[in-house]
Amino acid sequence: MAMRRAVRQHLPSLIRRAVSSGGTANSGSLAACRSVSCAMRSVSTSVPSGEPSVETSFVSQATPVSPFAAAAAAASSAYTSPATVAAENAIRDGPRNDWSREEIQAIYDSPLLDLLFYGAQVHRHSHKFREVQQCTLLSIKTGGCSEDCSYCPQSSRYNTEVKAQKLLGEDAVLTAAKKAKEAGSTRFCMGAAWRDTVGRKTNFNQILSYVKEIRGMGMEVCCTLGMLEKKQAEQLKEAGLTAYNPQGYI
Repeated sequence: MAMRRAVRQHLPSLIRRAVSSGGTANSGSLAACRSVSCAMRSVSTSVPSGEPSVETSFVSQATPVSPFAAAAAAASSAYTSPATVAAENAIRDGPRNDWSREEIQAIYDSPLLDLLFYGAQVHRHSHKFREVQQCTLLSIKTGGCSEDCSYCPQSSRYNTEVKAQKLLGEDAVLTAAKKAKEAGSTRFCMGAAWRDTVGRKTNFNQILSYVKEIRGMGMEVCCTLGMLEKKQAEQLKEAGLTAYNPQGYI
């Protein structure tokens, strides 16, 4: 415990002095790393007398750092990816819905590990990250899709012997949604096996009514209905849709 108190008390100022003493990117970073190691050794010897002294291998001697590694660390610290900036803004200012295509592309092109690290930070800040949301997915229109999506067993490229069916009626869908809520689901998802919603006005209007009814039950609602027109996306939003999983937009 004494060792820990000494580290907390003295290490920050020692590290600052060690780092500020550096010169160039190579020699300065190397000197700083060695100085920090020396600082750790000095902290380990500053434990008050009469208390047990704890000294581990990482403070017993200076750890050599290659000039290449020091230069790489200095160079990487000078780069801030769009994912980093977006995450910091999201945590500070909250979510936003006015992203431009250029901003989205820049975040998408950020280094993978930045996306993983900062995405996890935003997730932990915005959600109860130790909890898992229970969702129920219902195929409200099965089989007969003309699209050839390789991930979907109902696409035209696979012979899965799934027979084409009509859109499920209101009673079947709402009954399934009620059972899902009773079982603990907080989101109900509806999927339809077709390429797009063009020319399906009757079916689409029926789905809009499903969305309104299920939202009225106090559940989140998401859909995957193939490609949408902009007007249809707006109608789904007005009906109360929580999220949409698209293949694309027309």
